[in-house]
Amino acid sequence: MYDYLIVGAGLFGAICASELTKKGKSCLVIDKRNHIAGNIYTKNIEGINVHQYGAHIFHTNEKWVWDYINQFATFNNYINQPIARYKNECYNLPFNMNTFTKLWKDVFTPEEAQARIEKEKKDYNIQVPKNLEEQAISLVGHTIYEKLVKGYTAKQWGRPCAELPSFIIKRLPVRFTFNNNYFNDRYQGIPIGGYTQIIEKMLKDSKVQLNCDFFEHKEELLKDAKDVIFTGQIDTFFDYCYGSLEYRTIRFETEILEKSNYQGNAVVNYTEYEVPFTRIIEHKHFEFDTESPKTVISKEYSGTWKKGDEPYYPICDEKNNALYKKYKELAKQTNVYFGGRLGRYKYYDMDDIIMDAFEFLKMFNL
Repeated sequence: MYDYLIVGAGLFGAICASELTKKGKSCLVIDKRNHIAGNIYTKNIEGINVHQYGAHIFHTNEKWVWDYINQFATFNNYINQPIARYKNECYNLPFNMNTFTKLWKDVFTPEEAQARIEKEKKDYNIQVPKNLEEQAISLVGHTIYEKLVKGYTAKQWGRPCAELPSFIIKRLPVRFTFNNNYFNDRYQGIPIGGYTQIIEKMLKDSKVQLNCDFFEHKEELLKDAKDVIFTGQIDTFFDYCYGSLEYRTIRFETEILEKSNYQGNAVVNYTEYEVPFTRIIEHKHFEFDTESPKTVISKEYSGTWKKGDEPYYPICDEKNNALYKKYKELAKQTNVYFGGRLGRYKYYDMDDIIMDAFEFLKMFNL
């Protein structure tokens, strides 16, 4: 008999297991995949730590969160500086003076960039945006929207921007400095040697079973534990009794290339709609690898989620949020605790997961 059955060996579940075992509790951690670490799983391929489920760059403004995660690995000083490729043009992200001076050949100063953007916004005179297209133009003007927002966003969501609700883009980061750092957070980096080692250390005092589907062994698993922490899809747990929550999914095409450097940057977004993938990740650049004779790249294709696919991004619109609330109320009638991105139907960065896990653990009064 275990004190806790934890369903899901990702970051949220692993933090719970780590903290509970420190308090003398016994934990059985299961995962239906053949590996631990959930979506932050990294696999060594050709000596390169490959982010199997998309790029994960750790960043936070909270010193205690940074100190906590640094217990488990040594982090480098990687700064996320993605590139946007539109046709045969390359631009720095987020939108900053490097972007503006390349978009407009007669713009050199912050004042000139602001004036150009304001003029484009005024030309369209959008008072109340009716869709995402109008929202984006009202924020950054037509040129930036056409080259750097329109195609990429349509690929991400599977619909033209004119058919997407405006609330999806509440703001677009615009900087009038020559600063390519994508995040504003004080602490940022990548664990040297990948993320999997972090989860291994968190789970060292727990019993772990992989290739174990909770729903295939539900009755026997529930008999083996006093309490359950469930980090899978909350609607799946309740057999979709109110209907299915919606997600976007991602398909990855990973290749080993016989060259030392493919694109010169870890992340390159392809903003042209006609290019079917949203971005290419070149994994070696996350750890400043200049010695490996080969490289590994991953192309990402955004798609509509269906049952059986891996859910990545919850579609937190009014309809889905209302549906999630119904499942949340139903969960209160059980002795199962729901946590993590899928259990709470919310997109989290990794630092959010850590903060939420520690807040979640307070309910156990340990």
